Parts: sequence; C-alpha cells; structure tokens
Amino acid sequence: MKKNIFLALLSGLLLAAAWPTHGFALFAFIGFIPLIWAEYRIRTSKIVRSNAKVFAVAYLAFVTWNTLTTWWLWFSTPFGMLFAILVNSLVMAIVFLIYHIVAKRLPSKIHWVFLPAIWIAFEKFHLNWDFSWPWLNLGNVFSETTTWIQWYEYTGSFGGSLWVWIINIGLYKTFIHYYENRDRNRLKIGLSKNLLGIAIPIIISAIIAHNYMEKGESLSVVIVQPNINPYTEKYERSNNDIAILLGNLADVKMDSSVDFVIAPETVFAKNFRLDEFERSQAIYILKQFIAVYPNTNFLGGVAMIDFITDINKLNPQSNFLKDGLWYDDYNSAFLLNKKEEIALYHKSKLVVGVENFPYQSILRPLLGNIMIDLGGTVAMKTTQKDREVFVGNNPNQKAAPIICYESVYGEYVTDYVKNGANFLAIITNDAWWDNTQGHKQHLSYAKLRAIETRRSIARSANTGISAIINQKGELVQTLGYEKQGSIKGNLKLNNELTFYTSYGDYIARIALLVAGLIFFYSIGRKKNRL
Repeated sequence: MKKNIFLALLSGLLLAAAWPTHGFALFAFIGFIPLIWAEYRIRTSKIVRSNAKVFAVAYLAFVTWNTLTTWWLWFSTPFGMLFAILVNSLVMAIVFLIYHIVAKRLPSKIHWVFLPAIWIAFEKFHLNWDFSWPWLNLGNVFSETTTWIQWYEYTGSFGGSLWVWIINIGLYKTFIHYYENRDRNRLKIGLSKNLLGIAIPIIISAIIAHNYMEKGESLSVVIVQPNINPYTEKYERSNNDIAILLGNLADVKMDSSVDFVIAPETVFAKNFRLDEFERSQAIYILKQFIAVYPNTNFLGGVAMIDFITDINKLNPQSNFLKDGLWYDDYNSAFLLNKKEEIALYHKSKLVVGVENFPYQSILRPLLGNIMIDLGGTVAMKTTQKDREVFVGNNPNQKAAPIICYESVYGEYVTDYVKNGANFLAIITNDAWWDNTQGHKQHLSYAKLRAIETRRSIARSANTGISAIINQKGELVQTLGYEKQGSIKGNLKLNNELTFYTSYGDYIARIALLVAGLIFFYSIGRKKNRL
C-alpha cells in the first residue's frame, strides 16, 4: 500500500506542477499515469475491499492536486477553501472509483474508452450543478500555452481535456507493457507515437495561429482599474465618490475616439435600489462625464437591490427580510450612453457559498448560515435566464457583459456571442485572493474564451490584472496587481461564429453518451478476469 500512496502523491504533484500560471503544461500528459498504475496494481492484486483502496489513493491524489492549485481561496474564506478542496477531491475520487468498478468488469479496450469519457462527462456536469467548480477542468491547463491550442475554436476546452487523457493512457500502456515485458522496441514505438500525439496538435495550432488574421472593425477602449481594497475600503466609500474616481481615472486616457470605458465588477458596491438607479447622483456624475465625450459608452458593475412586498412576485432566489418583506439582490452590469435607457444585465453564474446557497432545504438545517457568510455577503443573488448583449451608440458595437466567475464557462460565454456580441467585456474583482495564483489563473482562463469564440476581450479588474486580449488569446496590454490607473487600446469586432460557438460542448455530450452506454453495459457483465 505504501507504493500506491507514493504513486497517488506523485500524480497529485505532477498535475499541480502542470497548472497555470507557474506550472508547465507538459506535466499534464503524464500526471495521471502514477494513479492509473496504482489502480491497476490494486485491481490485479486480488485484494479484498479494492473499491475502498482505490477510492483512498484517488482521494489522496486529488486532494494534493486541489490543495496545491487552489489553496489561495483561503484569503477569501478559509472554510470555503477547505470545502472546495475536500468536496471537489471527493467528486473526482468518486469518478475514478466508477472507472475502477467498470474496469473490473470489461476488457481493457472498452475501459480505456470509458475513463476519458466518464471524466469529461464529470467535467461537463461540474459546469452545471449547484456546486459548480470547474476551475480544474483539464482543458484549462493550456491557458498559458495558447500557441498549442488555437484549435479550441473548433473543440472548446474539452478538446484539451480529451487530449490530456489520450496521451496519459497511451503513455501508460507503453510504460506498463515495457514494465511487464522489457521490450525496448515496443517502448520506442510507443513513445514515438505518443510524442507525435503531443506534437501534431501543437503543429496544427501553430499553422492556425500563423494564418489567422484578426477580423472586424476597430474599437477603442479605456479600461479603468480603481484598486479599491474589498475588505477595508470597498463598502465604505460612497457611490458618488466612486463615480468621480472612475471619471478621473478614465479622463487621463480619454479623447473623442474612445468608444467604450469599462469599469470593474460591483465598483458601485453600496446597493442601489433597482427602481432608483437611473435617477441616482452617481449616474448623474457619469452622465456629466459622457456629455464631454458623447460618442462614448460607459460599461461597469453595480450592486443592486429590489424590495418585494407581493408574495406572488417572489422567485426561488428571493431573500426574506422580515414579515411581509423580501428582496432580490443583484450583482449587475450596466451600460450608460446617450440613449435614454440604461441597459442592465444580472450575473447568472454564481460563486458557490458567496452568491449562491445550493440545496438549501437539505443544507440549511445542517449548516445554518455558514455557507452564506463566506465572502462577506449574506444574500443569495438573483439571476436572469438569457445572456444580455449591450449595444453601444454605434449599433455595430455589441459587448458581452461577462461578470467575474462567468468567464470560466466556455459554452456559457458562447451564448452572449450567439446573441450578437462581437467583443467580450469581462468585469471582475480579483482582489479577494491577495497577490496569489488566484487572480493570475482567472486572467489566464479568459484567454481560452478569446480563442473559442475568436472575440477580443477588454478585461477590467478592480485589482487583479486588467487587460486587453486579442482574438488569438494573446495579452496585448495589462495593468498589474494593486495598481490604480487605466489603459487604452484597440480591439477588433468580429461578427463571425466559430465552430465551437455554434455547437458548444459537443465533445462533452458525446462523452456523456459513451460513458453512459459503457457503464450500463458493464452492469450486466461479470467481472473481467484480466
């Protein structure tokens, strides 16, 4: 068992060593090999309680990986970090256990198909259930090596997940054959095939990158980064003061050619009444700024609240305040320009525990309000069904107002694009995690969305890293962590749809079908003797 423990730890360390932004993605191609070998040793040793032993080594591997890559959640919420690491590792270990159970019943040619299929199906599930935490989906591992994955415009990040599994399984089979037979010729052939399996997609990506020309008209943006401390300052400054600050930061780079000014998530942190927002003093201050630059659009984030007295108007996310009074709490984006109406979008992919309390009927009696208090908020956020697109003064300028965590979800982002968005405006507040890998990984993942949709990105962070990203996922300009200021640059407005935008996570849906068929087929079979 000691050797299996070592193999589990080695897998966890290799996967962590692959992870952006400090890691090197090549380690992902061998990260699962030690764990697969540990499972094989347990399965073929005829020991009792093999399921429990496989689960234990898998859990150890995944706890190691999760801890070393997402420990920075501690700075936002210690309990949330522990919960995320332990539960995410638990779900991963259950998936690997299911593979073990199927592998005992089916020939290797079938269970080697089942392993990547069930893992990718899990990743897809992890994008959509209430405890969604897709931060460690395998396709994200290449976010710092975008020259390798320009083909994500066809496959999305699930193409990367499949790539990782194909190489891990191929190298493992090569290794185990040599370990058992000491056949050097087969070893050389196997290594050569798998090296080609790594090299060919990279070469294809390089060809795509070389031939790709950014599409669309030019858009001039000014991105502001106010650098407001979310723990000591964010909720103390008035919205009016923030409006003045944003205007001053933008004004340094402004001229009549600027099309969009973009400010971060909930930069107006003190809740506006939903029905009073347009008449507020802060909006009046911004309108004065817009009056000087009448062709400019101002896109930013705002916290909003709407009180409800009619019980028939409640939704599942409404919060109880007192007898006869409820409220909806919003994390929203707004667009202000010379049009009479201010456009609004309400964030709809919520951070578990901070903005969303999953399975309340089960967990609230057990945990009380402990999950609600994780990030300094005590209310569930209210979402909206459809992805909003903000149309500028120029009707050809259409922004996707993506709020923070939403930028981690590939197919979700394509919904903005299918609704007409020709550039992505990501607004976020990454200051919760201190100067750690958290905000760097968040920025890095945004590059995947640029490649998948071939949309340029203007990213405004309260502090974190504000940036302009081109359609190939390359960082064009950045403003670093804890720096107050603004950046100005140009990006392109692309109206064409990529294959991935049109068809979404089709790889995951195929994987789900394949995994389901194999699993149910295995139920009717006796355990495989080999």
